[in-house]
Amino acid sequence: MKYTQLGRTGLKVSRLVLGTMNFGPQTDEADSHAIMDAALDAGINFFDTANVYGWGENKGRTERIIGNWFAKGGGRRDKVVLATKVYGNMAPDGGDPWPNHDKLSALNIRRAVDASLKRLQTDHIDLYQFHHVDRSTPFEEIWQAIDVLVQQGKVLYAGSSNFPGYKIAQANEIAARRGGTIGLVSEQCLYNLAERRAEMEVIPAAQDYGLGVIPWSPLHGGLLGGVLKKEVQGSRRASGRAADTLADPAGRAQIQAYEDLLDKHGVAPGEAALAWLLTRPGVTGPIVGPRTAEQLESALRAVDLELSQELLTGLDEVFPGPGPSPEAFAW
Repeated sequence: MKYTQLGRTGLKVSRLVLGTMNFGPQTDEADSHAIMDAALDAGINFFDTANVYGWGENKGRTERIIGNWFAKGGGRRDKVVLATKVYGNMAPDGGDPWPNHDKLSALNIRRAVDASLKRLQTDHIDLYQFHHVDRSTPFEEIWQAIDVLVQQGKVLYAGSSNFPGYKIAQANEIAARRGGTIGLVSEQCLYNLAERRAEMEVIPAAQDYGLGVIPWSPLHGGLLGGVLKKEVQGSRRASGRAADTLADPAGRAQIQAYEDLLDKHGVAPGEAALAWLLTRPGVTGPIVGPRTAEQLESALRAVDLELSQELLTGLDEVFPGPGPSPEAFAW
């Protein structure tokens, strides 16, 4: 495994991030534990989750699965850089949601941290991420809450997720004016070959402020994982975002050109999509969310995959990025 610093921090993290969103909803606890063991054995030390994972009446289940894995001992917790998130409503299901059980008020942040720590069976969270922008809560209040948690030893670093570039700037400018906190150290955003809008402002803002970029959905919902070949083989049918794209003739032709290009170079589509992200400026590591051990093994191969300049040029031709701002939308 290869490692890098998380943004401007001294924290060393693996170039692949283990995403756990499938743990619970699609992968049972025993298999989830086996995948985490395999990831740790392979050198992946950066695990990402969120308090709402498990979803619906099972929200919080994913954190509990991870907590039970930590409880097995063997140095599991000490070896992992643990990232979780706060924002989604965690009020008990079965009735009207009670106020202050979501978003980023100081009250909810305090409540959510303690609940996550209990589920995760740990005394601290290494990277506490704001899952979405809260338009109702000023950053002065958010940073005050984080300062308290850092002083208590419950949180070490703070990061953002799904933030636009201007909110990254605003958050860190206010943190700098207040003093006492280093501000955001990472941004987790939607970024892959088929979705490159983050290159316009989010990634430049992250680079300017020293945030590590953690792309989620690196295969764009399976679209970049060889979906057309899998359809022909009958091993998988496209669904969700991938199905929507393939329903459009132009979108289907683009994915066909992508798979043909990689077939010409003898590279597996999913591995190429991950390897491409690892070449991008500012990227710490993409989040991989394996449902099975086999999917984890495929992701691991991407770390050592070297893409030729010819292939990189071809990928840019199939999936041209928007270019930097303001040129991308001004002229």
